Amino acid sequence: MGTIKLFVSSLLLLVVVVVDRLLPRAESKTYWGDTEVLKQLKNGVDTNSVSPGSCLSSWNFTVDPCDSLFSERFTCGFRCDLTVSGLSRVTEVGLDSAGYAGVLSSVSWNLPYLQTLDLSNNFFSGWIPGSIANMTQLTRLGLSSNTFSGEIPASIGLLRSLEELYLDNNNLQGPIPASFNGLVSLKRLEMHSNHLSGELPDLGSLKNLYFLDASNNAISGYLPTTLPPSLVQISMRNNMIERTIPQSLQYLSFLQVLDLSHNKLTGSVPYFLFNHPSLQQLNLAFNSFTSVQSPSNVGTQSELIAVDLSNNELEGWLPPFLPLMPKLSALSLENNEFSGMIPVQYALKTVLPGSGIAPFARLLLGGNYLFGPLPGPLLVLKPDTANVSLADNCLIRCPLRFFFCQGANQKSLMECKRFSPAIP
Repeated sequence: MGTIKLFVSSLLLLVVVVVDRLLPRAESKTYWGDTEVLKQLKNGVDTNSVSPGSCLSSWNFTVDPCDSLFSERFTCGFRCDLTVSGLSRVTEVGLDSAGYAGVLSSVSWNLPYLQTLDLSNNFFSGWIPGSIANMTQLTRLGLSSNTFSGEIPASIGLLRSLEELYLDNNNLQGPIPASFNGLVSLKRLEMHSNHLSGELPDLGSLKNLYFLDASNNAISGYLPTTLPPSLVQISMRNNMIERTIPQSLQYLSFLQVLDLSHNKLTGSVPYFLFNHPSLQQLNLAFNSFTSVQSPSNVGTQSELIAVDLSNNELEGWLPPFLPLMPKLSALSLENNEFSGMIPVQYALKTVLPGSGIAPFARLLLGGNYLFGPLPGPLLVLKPDTANVSLADNCLIRCPLRFFFCQGANQKSLMECKRFSPAIP
């Protein structure tokens, strides 16, 4: 009897071993640590903000994430790639703009293969976790248009592979970390529309940076004398930057757009901005500049298309070199303290530009102390040909029937004499 029982037990064990070897194993294709981070991310989101049909509503961890991607269980929100180990690793997390809310400080972000993290256009709040630095292969970090607050974690500066960083349209405070000079691969940096303060740190080591936008903050101090030579656009409008524009800007040979409007800059608008080899758009409006320096080549080699120097404290006669710039088609000198007569070159460029010369499509000279008669060529100008304004000056015979005299009456004789003693 005992022999029979032993035989049966051995036979059952053999069957189990054979079946175990023949049937496919239900092994996970996703590395377990990556799955845990995805779970942490979903758990950090307020369930009331997860609407039906959104990416997160389809995240169901009863099945393997990477193996079920684009199925009914995991429809969107991340990407996986197969690694040499044979396991799938999460390489991209990009949530839809579905109005997700929540705090992500408890997420470990242990995703060493992640290349893109984009949580933009949602309602995530709280501090940006310093653990984001765990994603050492990250090339794109998008946190735009949320409600993140607190300071930017200095650990972001450890992401040496990062090429694009979007922190704009949040409630971030405090200084821009000096560690950002470690982002040696960075190409695009957007921090605009926050509450950042302090000085702009030295970013001269970012040799690949071509786009910098830190507008609409409370950044103070001076513009750094060392900026990446690769910059194509600098936007720092609506801050509290002081002093003058550094000479080093003339060596940014790829610069096309410079917007420093709505700051506290003073002194002269430097000459090198008008003969810069690549600059096309210059906006220095709403500062405290008092004069404009003339370039040695009178601007005939300029690439400038649009110049806005309005709402400063500029004095003296209108710069005679500006109408000589061949590509300049939009010029605003409104609301300054310019005086003297309008040079005829301004009118000729608007009405009868020379061959190869772009006409003034926009010429705004209102709100100054310009006096004398209207330049003759302007009298034949029709409203649909150019946007011209000469309102609120000291011009004689500038009746409202001329469209370019409309918008405000000319100043009183008493006010004009106070700022322009040459007026009889």
